[in-house]
Amino acid sequence: MTIANIGIVSPGDMGQAVAVRLAEKGYRVFTALEGRSARTQDLAREAGIADCGSLDELVRRCDTILSILVPSATLAKAQEIAAAMQRTREMPLFVDCNAVSPQTAREIDKAIAVAGGVFVDAGIIGPPPRGKARMHLYVSGPAAGQLTALDGPHIAVRVLSERIGDASGIKMCYAALTKGTMALAVELLIAARKLGVEQALETEFRESLAQIYDWLITSMPRMPPKAHRWVPEMRQIAMTFAELGMTPKIHEGAVEMYEFVAGTALGRESPEQAREHKRDGAEIIRMLADSKQ
Repeated sequence: MTIANIGIVSPGDMGQAVAVRLAEKGYRVFTALEGRSARTQDLAREAGIADCGSLDELVRRCDTILSILVPSATLAKAQEIAAAMQRTREMPLFVDCNAVSPQTAREIDKAIAVAGGVFVDAGIIGPPPRGKARMHLYVSGPAAGQLTALDGPHIAVRVLSERIGDASGIKMCYAALTKGTMALAVELLIAARKLGVEQALETEFRESLAQIYDWLITSMPRMPPKAHRWVPEMRQIAMTFAELGMTPKIHEGAVEMYEFVAGTALGRESPEQAREHKRDGAEIIRMLADSKQ
């Protein structure tokens, strides 16, 4: 199959950046804005993404659809697209790029297969590919090799295997470390501030764990507006580990931390608003600590 017309569901912070890079490679990029928020509509317009209106029309227009959503909406949206496939009798390649467990990926595969479509399991690792940023798109499943056409300087496509669940599995394990560590860091840094030892702790971190501390503190400003997305992602990670007979409790604790952050003024900002403020990690911790009274 030759990929020419790509649908993005949905052009949020990550989806918009991916859409821009794909358009730069010469692909025609579409979305379906029916029922979407004003922010999502604005992001699509800013990126020049063509609006098909409905999912039915998106399925008719596109040969490939990339689903880039909050994890809690992933399965339901796949089922909606499967229904659109059945109504239109059009079968674009459906690629789920969301942070979901291998179990959820297999459920999505079943939904798409019942409609007669072909599914690719995918996992995004890295930031939205804006500026010099580069993301890795891991893919697996019998049709995963077709996605190598999207490979480029800003989106590196890595084919894992023909097995559904492998791409989701690597995403779960990677995010368990990065986002799990971030949740732990937020909690302990807030605690240090409340205990009145934050300066001494920072000095110790910079002397003995400088690289880890620098990574955490420079990454922290990007976290609050994404916390609401990371809540269901942590649940998917916990589900992954539980299915393997391992404890889900570590990341169930991270769920609570991100629920707290999502409920603060910082958590209610959009990623665009957070970038405008240009706060550093220390300011983020001060504001979160003040919120947790």
